[in-house]
Amino acid sequence: MTQLANDTRGAASIRSSRRVGGGVLLAVISATSFGMSGSLARGLMSAGWSPGAIVLARIGIAALVLAPFAAASLRGRWGPLRAQIPQILVYGMVAVAGAQFCYFSAVAEMDVAPALLIEYTAPAAVVAWLWIRRGQRPRPLTIAGAGLAAVGLVLVLDLLSGAHLAWSGVAWALAAMIGATVYFLISADRDSGVPPLALAGAGLAIGAVALAVLAAVGVLPMHASTEAATYATGTMAWWAPLLLLGLVTAALSYTTGIAASRRLGSRVASFVALLEVVAGVVFAWLLLDQLPGFRQLVGGVLIIAGVIVVKIADR
Repeated sequence: MTQLANDTRGAASIRSSRRVGGGVLLAVISATSFGMSGSLARGLMSAGWSPGAIVLARIGIAALVLAPFAAASLRGRWGPLRAQIPQILVYGMVAVAGAQFCYFSAVAEMDVAPALLIEYTAPAAVVAWLWIRRGQRPRPLTIAGAGLAAVGLVLVLDLLSGAHLAWSGVAWALAAMIGATVYFLISADRDSGVPPLALAGAGLAIGAVALAVLAAVGVLPMHASTEAATYATGTMAWWAPLLLLGLVTAALSYTTGIAASRRLGSRVASFVALLEVVAGVVFAWLLLDQLPGFRQLVGGVLIIAGVIVVKIADR
């Protein structure tokens, strides 16, 4: 009997380890693909695109691509989706459309590096929310991991060299941080009964509709251009970065990010997502010819160390 109990616990432990390992892999894919968005958007902005137009095209393309997969994932069970309409509305308008529009608006006003740093104080906001709202007091190791990640972010973003900060950009980046916090919290809700593909598809569709309405009434400026976008690797036709933004940095990123959050929880998923900053620096190097220095490489190591410490504390 004892042997059978031990075998059962062992099998459960293996399944749990595989679930966590799969969650980390999905989170890394999501963070890496998200990290490409800033550099791609900067090229389009230089060609005459407004942040609102980029975000609308990005999430509109992603919504169209995910629609059939989202419907199929529900398997005819539309009840959970209808039951979670308020949550999905908040997800689409705040976590999807709001967060991306505010981030691109921040990038238009200030350097990409400090904008990312401010937005990615979201993991600390997630820990604070879970502590205040649900009484999930962070362990000392969690706080230590957050501190390591924060130091790593400062080094990765090279703020010590005196990056320029525009207060309007800071305000937009803080608003993006709120949207990112909502994204992690809602994505990790396993009790909603809404499959990850359905949540991603519905959220993207709602976000696209909300932005289209704001543009139609003249609240949100929309400027587009057919000029080629210029990057360090050469020029790209205007539609090529838009497709990459929609398919890779939105459809793929949101789907894998939600699936990762369901496996890891909002706290750990939000800290693994800090790898987006490292990915953002790499893509800025490849696409915008911004070569990371030694301090930034050290910062990337500290971020990874912080994520590992947070995961140990979560156990």
